[in-house]
Amino acid sequence: MKIATWNINGINSRLDQVLDWCRTNEPDVLCLQETKTIDAKFPDRRFRAIDYPYTAFIGEKAYNGVAIISKHPLKNVQRNLPEDDDAPRRLIAATVNGLPIVNVYVPHGTKFGSDKFAFKLDWVKRLRKYFDENFSTKKSVLLCGDLNIAPHELDVWKPSLWKDKMHFTKPEREAIQDLKKWGFVDVFRQINDDAREYSWWDYFHHSFEKDQGLRIDHIWVSPPLAETCVDCWIDKEPRALEHPSDHAPVVAEFRL
Repeated sequence: MKIATWNINGINSRLDQVLDWCRTNEPDVLCLQETKTIDAKFPDRRFRAIDYPYTAFIGEKAYNGVAIISKHPLKNVQRNLPEDDDAPRRLIAATVNGLPIVNVYVPHGTKFGSDKFAFKLDWVKRLRKYFDENFSTKKSVLLCGDLNIAPHELDVWKPSLWKDKMHFTKPEREAIQDLKKWGFVDVFRQINDDAREYSWWDYFHHSFEKDQGLRIDHIWVSPPLAETCVDCWIDKEPRALEHPSDHAPVVAEFRL
């Protein structure tokens, strides 16, 4: 099974890029973040037309939004954390061929020490609680999405420059490590060891051309699922397109 995650930074403005990527790469499941559209305008019919008949999504105008696009039926769909019915649209989960997949868009945080920064840390803490209460490390489960945190110095193009900046502050890294201690395996690191590769580059200063990025988009899995992972990579090609998302897809393949 091939599973991909991609912060698309606006599904309607980049729909053709997503459809083309799906045709070329044929993932079984594509998890999207920052769809930035209300549910009534989500282009699910366009996905059905290219043989992705199953979709689940939750969004809002101009902000946030997450979706799961699949070739296979989606069961047990959950939208948002259990206590967040009316909160910003940041989580969608579903079971695909018996595999629970949790797709998240972790809050940005905006500024160190701000209320939004505190909200980000609390949201990650509640995500850990969600896994504690609903899943077992002895069974297969997958967490993916834009975690908006680079966990390690290897995930940052210049750690000395980023150490006090959003996405790489000490409190953020501590929060993400606490989440990882649930029992997750970072399959990109499992497959690629100490490779310095990134999934996000800002739109300024030719950051992509200089490869000055961060790895903030992740696929993490429970230990039994990690044993079945045969490959994981970051596909940089869509980031080089005209009017791209500032993120690149991350893809993992499992022998299930």
